[in-house]
Amino acid sequence: MNLLESGNAGGAGVRVGPLIRARRHARAMTLKALGESAGVSVGYLSQVERDQASPSLSTLTAIAGALEVGVDYFIAAPRAQDALTRKGARMRFSVDRSLISYEQLHAEFPGGVLSSFLIEIAPGYRSETATHEGEELVYVLEGTLTLFTDGQAVDVGPGDSLHFRGNRAHCWANRGDQPVRLHWSGTLTLFRARPDAPPAPG
Repeated sequence: MNLLESGNAGGAGVRVGPLIRARRHARAMTLKALGESAGVSVGYLSQVERDQASPSLSTLTAIAGALEVGVDYFIAAPRAQDALTRKGARMRFSVDRSLISYEQLHAEFPGGVLSSFLIEIAPGYRSETATHEGEELVYVLEGTLTLFTDGQAVDVGPGDSLHFRGNRAHCWANRGDQPVRLHWSGTLTLFRARPDAPPAPG
């Protein structure tokens, strides 16, 4: 019985292909490497990623093992009560001598790739320059953020937003005398919460 025929967590309509491909890309694995590790042919694995084939539970288990996640990473869905975050009850943390602080907006659930934070940046803060896979979107609530992409500076003020690919060399700074508050969202897997360290966009 394949997952599309199952009536439980892998019920009708489940689309595991894009999640497998995203996880494989996040681990910088080729189709060949994943296929060899999971014992699945490259051709079949390519069909699975494109949703042209539905893997059996045993095959999905092998693929999940090769990608170092559990099967629930691909077939579990968050309940509404788990996806809801409440003001005053969200995780908060700060880094870099408290010049920048984060309030986590996203929920943690298997297969999730989106991270989102409310961020406050003190005057004088400047992040290091970074490049990475994925995308980022910044929406400024208060103050003026200076965002440098490929060496070019852009001031992003209240109500302004900027959406860019992470593979462009970028950093940001608060060059004003007032704190900057912004809403940040991104797809970079590294920003997902881990047991050993909090995510740190910017």
